Amino acid sequence: MSNWNHKHIIDLSKFSLDDYKTVLELTTRFQDVSTTRSRKLPALQGRLITTLFFESSTRTRSSFELAAKRLSADVQNFSVATSSLSKGETPLDTILTYIAMGADILIIRHDSTNVPNDLAQYIDDNKINTSILNAGDGFHSHPSQGLLDLFTLASFFNPNNPSPESLLNKKITIVGDILHSRVARSNLWSLTGCGADVTLCGPKSLLPDEFSDFVLNPPPGQKNDPITHRGSITINRSLKDALRGSDAVMTLRLQKERMHQNMLTDLDTYHKNYGITHDRLKWCEKKVPVLHPGPVNRGIEISSQILEDDSISLIKNQVSNGIPTRMSLLYLLANRNIADPS
Repeated sequence: MSNWNHKHIIDLSKFSLDDYKTVLELTTRFQDVSTTRSRKLPALQGRLITTLFFESSTRTRSSFELAAKRLSADVQNFSVATSSLSKGETPLDTILTYIAMGADILIIRHDSTNVPNDLAQYIDDNKINTSILNAGDGFHSHPSQGLLDLFTLASFFNPNNPSPESLLNKKITIVGDILHSRVARSNLWSLTGCGADVTLCGPKSLLPDEFSDFVLNPPPGQKNDPITHRGSITINRSLKDALRGSDAVMTLRLQKERMHQNMLTDLDTYHKNYGITHDRLKWCEKKVPVLHPGPVNRGIEISSQILEDDSISLIKNQVSNGIPTRMSLLYLLANRNIADPS
């Protein structure tokens, strides 16, 4: 397994093919552990993992906490409600407090874009050894979700050996509110990085034309793309045309609060044009898996019948795969350049 050179995990634009391979291989090994009676490994015994969720979360926070505990790490939680933020404390002062308590990894979720990146930059400028793991920031990035989705798809296409090659030349269609989705952005980096061709589908108000060039523009400060040959990104406004020939479909949560910003006419019209149902999946011309990062608005972006159809719905798999995927990321950050838990 390759050495791990990332001190922080902020987004997936800096991930190489070897990085994806490392994460998928390690996740497979941790998944095997979780299916046995041995629920805990001593890999991070004595390490302190701190979760700082300035924004609400159910799946991501619980998944990270379980991942840390299964690696025998000490877990420390931050609660906005009982913090000093109401007294004027800044996120920087908050993380410095936890660093002073000995945190090895800070898992940060914030509703503002670039907060984890800015905090990581401060840590590096001041030569602090603590790592930052972005658990979602604004509309920018949700790397662990992008990686667990990647693992879920790779496991579906190649159950015996989930690998980046499992996605090569696959057509993955992502439907919904791309504009406001950090999950979509992370998936665009990971899926194209592994050679998949991504088709985006949604109304223009939620899917600007500029997304077709998304991976051609690395974030500010990043000079090069570590992926030599990426898959393509195509925008198709017609759901029927977008689904034709797809190997997998991912639908995103429609954020109802966008209705107040005149971005949609009404929810019924959206479901009529972009909702995923069994009948519409026939346009794929074969049986394909369906993913959704949750939480789900039943009957809007996806039908209840699909949610409950375990023969095609991979949503439960996404939730369960979140734990070994996040175990991998915590292990890699805590043991940079020593990527072997055995």
